[in-house]
Amino acid sequence: MFVFVMVALLICTEAPGSSAVTPVFVQTGQDVFLDVNEADVPEGFFYFLWRFNGKNYLLSVSPNSKPNILGDYTGRIELSEKKYSVTLKNLQNTDSGVYTAQVTANVDKTLAEYKVTVQDPVSPVGLTVDSVSPSSDSCNLTVTCSSVDSHISSTFTCDDTTCSQEGGERSEVTKSGASLQVYHLSNASIICNHSNQVSWTQDMTKNIWVFCPLRCVAGAESHTSVCVVKTVVFSVGLVIMVSAVITVHLMEKIKKKNKAKKNEQ
Repeated sequence: MFVFVMVALLICTEAPGSSAVTPVFVQTGQDVFLDVNEADVPEGFFYFLWRFNGKNYLLSVSPNSKPNILGDYTGRIELSEKKYSVTLKNLQNTDSGVYTAQVTANVDKTLAEYKVTVQDPVSPVGLTVDSVSPSSDSCNLTVTCSSVDSHISSTFTCDDTTCSQEGGERSEVTKSGASLQVYHLSNASIICNHSNQVSWTQDMTKNIWVFCPLRCVAGAESHTSVCVVKTVVFSVGLVIMVSAVITVHLMEKIKKKNKAKKNEQ
C-alpha cells in the first residue's frame, strides 16, 4: 500500500528544481546507462523512482530495501554497483523518451533526467556518375548520392588543375532523419556520406580525373599545357632515378669483381 501511495504522490507532484535534461543517442538493440550521483540523494528520503515519460515506472527504491524493478522492465534493467543508477538493455524505437530519476523527501526533487533517442543504423549509400560533359577547357561531372529513402545530386566542374562543386557542399535530411551529404576532397575524391548520431556509411570515387582526365593535348593554342609539362618532368625524373640505381648496382658489381681478383693473387 505504501508503494502505491508514494507513486501517486509523485504523479501528482511536479518536482521543483529539476536538473537539465541530458540528450543521449542509442543505436537500436544497444544498452544505455542512466546515471544518478548518489551524493545527490538526500538522507532520510521516503522513496526513489525512475520514470519514463512521466508515467511509466522502471524502478523503485525505498530506504533499507533492495531496488524493485517494475512492470514490463523486468529482465530489461541491469542494476549498477551505484545503487540508484541503472542500465536499460536492448533498446528499441519505442524506448525513445525522457527518463527521470526522482526522490521524495521533505521536498520532491529531480536528480537526473535523460532524453533518450533510439536510432536505427543508417542504410548503405551508393555514389553513381550520371553524366560527364567535357569541353575544350573544362569538364562537368554530375553524380548522385543515394540511400534507401533519399538521394541528392551535385555537379562538379574541373579544369586541368582543380575542381569546384556547384553551389558548394550539398546535404539534406532524409525521411528517417539522417544526414545525406555529397562533397569532394582536395585529393579529387568525391564523397557520399550518410550518417546520424549513432552510425554512418560512405561511398566514394577514387579520383575525379578517372572520369575527367587531364587533357594532355589541350591548350594547343598556347603551345604548352600543364599536363605536358608535368608528364615531361615526371618522365625525366624517372629516367634519372632508374639510371642512378643501375649505376650504383654496376659500381658495386665492379668493386666485388676487383676484390675477388686481388684475393686470387
